[in-house]
Amino acid sequence: MYRLLRHIVFLLDPETAHHFAMNFLSIFVKIPFVKFLMKKLHLAKKNDPFELMGLKFCNRVGMGAGFDKDAKYLDVLEAMGFGHIEIGTVTPRPQAGNEKPRLFRLYQDNALINRMGFNNDGVDIIAERLKKYANRTYIIGGNIGKNKDTPNEEAVNDYPTCFTKLYHHVDYFTVNVSSPNTPNLRELQDEDALRKILSTLQSENTRLGKHKPILLKIAPDLSYEQIDIIIKIVIENKLQGIVATNTTIARENLSLSDEELKNIGPGGLSGVPLMAKSTNVLRYIEDKTNDQLVLIGVGGIMKKRDAIEKFKAGAELVQLYTGFIYNGPHLVRKINKIKMSNKIQNNQAE
Repeated sequence: MYRLLRHIVFLLDPETAHHFAMNFLSIFVKIPFVKFLMKKLHLAKKNDPFELMGLKFCNRVGMGAGFDKDAKYLDVLEAMGFGHIEIGTVTPRPQAGNEKPRLFRLYQDNALINRMGFNNDGVDIIAERLKKYANRTYIIGGNIGKNKDTPNEEAVNDYPTCFTKLYHHVDYFTVNVSSPNTPNLRELQDEDALRKILSTLQSENTRLGKHKPILLKIAPDLSYEQIDIIIKIVIENKLQGIVATNTTIARENLSLSDEELKNIGPGGLSGVPLMAKSTNVLRYIEDKTNDQLVLIGVGGIMKKRDAIEKFKAGAELVQLYTGFIYNGPHLVRKINKIKMSNKIQNNQAE
């Protein structure tokens, strides 16, 4: 069924297709019977509830940031089986993002290239929208960033602004300094800038009373020396964990010609070509930290086997985006059927 729907929706350009499909589903999920039916048909057999970072998760599969930037589709995503949803990236002020077209399907490669540019409604509108979800049973993460026109030296002000305004409406935070689509943003992964941002956020966390978990989302294109520095800063500032990883600027192992890639232009690559690169980063962090940090595995999860690889590499949660677009809620169901243990078994069925 999903393949038929995907074929129809894929006739539209990617960004139009996204909003059309999600707005359509948002109407129907408000009907109690339809929501119940969606859960029966698509919702996975959930893992036993478990606690992580002081939060109670109903399963280990989340929707990654970028899919529901403005917290408009939470009910739909929950009905499709996601145990947590990461909204954003949210910036202090609304911004339109980069010029269109800015989202491209690489169908033969099961991949996407995006250069969205943190398009979102701004933290005030999003915080107001989240108020109606106070009694939810699933986890919401707030992915926060800086406005495009905020100089890097002033970014230390943008992150606490978003943190404070979302504090009472989300369960955890992810600090995004790794998107390739905001000019110079990745420079904030450098030692001095990163230490300043994270220490400021933890000071605000203390001031507000109840410490909310904070994680850092990193790029897959860092050297091991850069990752070592980031790990040190994350531990020094008592963050709960790392989200590994964002999209990549690399263009390796693609079926498109150089000319076709040139016509698409810059942006972050996700999907199958990202799987090995992001998993290697995840595994490296796990080996270096020895369970000191919570790790969320993101990037290239297109089938159940990919999620198993993320868990084996050290992830305690996984997040989808491109895999969900290509494979639909059935993928969520399959991953939620994975039997977790101290060591994921290799022989779990595809």
